[in-house]
Amino acid sequence: MGKVTGFLEYERQHEAYEAPLTRVKHYKEFVAALSDADAKIQGARCMDCGIPFCNNGCPVNNIIPDFNDLVYRQDWKSAIEVLHSTNNFPEFTGRICPAPCEAACTLNINKEPVGIKSIEHAIIDKAWAEGWVTTQIAKHKTGKKVAVVGSGPAGLAAAQQLARAGHEVTVFEKNDRIGGLLRYGIPDFKLEKWQIDRRMRQMEAEGVTFRTNVFIGKGELPAYIGNTARETITPDELKEQFDAVVIAGGAETPRDLPVPGRELQGVHYAMDFLPQQNKVNAGDKLPGQLLAKGKHVIVIGGGDTGSDCVGTSNRHGAKSVTQFELLPQPPEAENKPLVWPYWPVKLRTSSSHEEGCQRDWSVATKRFEGKNGKVEKLVAARVEWKDGKMVEVPDSEFEMKADLVLLAMGFTQPVSQVLAAFGVDKDPRGNVRASTEGEKAYYTSVDRVFTAGDMRRGQSLVVWAIREGRQCARSVDAFLMGSSELPR
Repeated sequence: MGKVTGFLEYERQHEAYEAPLTRVKHYKEFVAALSDADAKIQGARCMDCGIPFCNNGCPVNNIIPDFNDLVYRQDWKSAIEVLHSTNNFPEFTGRICPAPCEAACTLNINKEPVGIKSIEHAIIDKAWAEGWVTTQIAKHKTGKKVAVVGSGPAGLAAAQQLARAGHEVTVFEKNDRIGGLLRYGIPDFKLEKWQIDRRMRQMEAEGVTFRTNVFIGKGELPAYIGNTARETITPDELKEQFDAVVIAGGAETPRDLPVPGRELQGVHYAMDFLPQQNKVNAGDKLPGQLLAKGKHVIVIGGGDTGSDCVGTSNRHGAKSVTQFELLPQPPEAENKPLVWPYWPVKLRTSSSHEEGCQRDWSVATKRFEGKNGKVEKLVAARVEWKDGKMVEVPDSEFEMKADLVLLAMGFTQPVSQVLAAFGVDKDPRGNVRASTEGEKAYYTSVDRVFTAGDMRRGQSLVVWAIREGRQCARSVDAFLMGSSELPR
């Protein structure tokens, strides 16, 4: 806990944001970490609540009261040791996690919760600045070799843990750069990519080998999958070279919208749009880049990916940006006595929305129309929900100008070509079937093949991917060595 009476004395302090009119002119991060003094005050608000529900609210089970108290006492070096004991990459989660821990904070019952995410952000930024983030090289090598397929947060977490256990780890990535959706799904203004590169250098020093432009599987990938692979390795070939394999390729199949006019030029998946800007920011030349400049943009899907499309479109200089959501508009504030300590359904306005966006709810797209093969307008209708079923409101059809339509309705399952090549069993949703408990935790139906992250659990959060990567690493280590000292 922090100060005994701190929660009574201090209000929640929010991180400082650069003004919308200036930040839309660049792709750099615009959120400033708390100063030491402000972080101390925020840490002081942590209550002596007896049962820290925030620990359970956090998927990686961060020891939140402990590092809050350490920040209050200005013992920053101990704070990063506590934070790193459960979380390999707090610079990622401190920036892009939606903070379910804060929803579970006891103070959130009747006041604003402790700014746990902002404290985490401040701890890791200070730790890097002070040189406290160092390599952890295994004292003894096991002689065992592990392949990790996919370099998103689950794959990276598993790889780092396994390398620290003394195994020889190689990470395979089909794209030209390491990071998965951290690299190409999240805009730079939310997470600058040098953050990933810095962790890569640490992991390489710890013994992890990275191989990019390598596809693990059989056949060709769909056009919507970012793939620059110049080499293909089959699962059988991979198993011949390694003692264990972790497949952590994420859930990359986007949900489509099969309505008339879907084939028109200008209707794209969000993941056709977002990675291109990240590549350009990294210095790549893309002559045919998909741009929103001067266009009427419609984003279909009200989640984080849709919000990222809004922010990127504004930076391109879109003429207008509209975001549609099929579900009804949530309440502005949750009923805390009813939902606490669980994640509440409430209206969330992101920084991208603040930069300029027209939002609308309970809207179903009926068709796209255009001329000469190009989309020009979207035709939609109002819907309402009765007895759990969606019903179109009579005489509610309307149309809007649309030069660019971005489909951001989530992801349904992993890439089927990869799962078919490995021959693993799938659950009813098309994900890899694997339990998270017992001696066979994260073990697939195929010998020596494990899985973690969105490839196993379906579309989820970065923080869940890190948790699964860490737990999977422990299971792999126990399989190879008979037991494991890695934390679960």
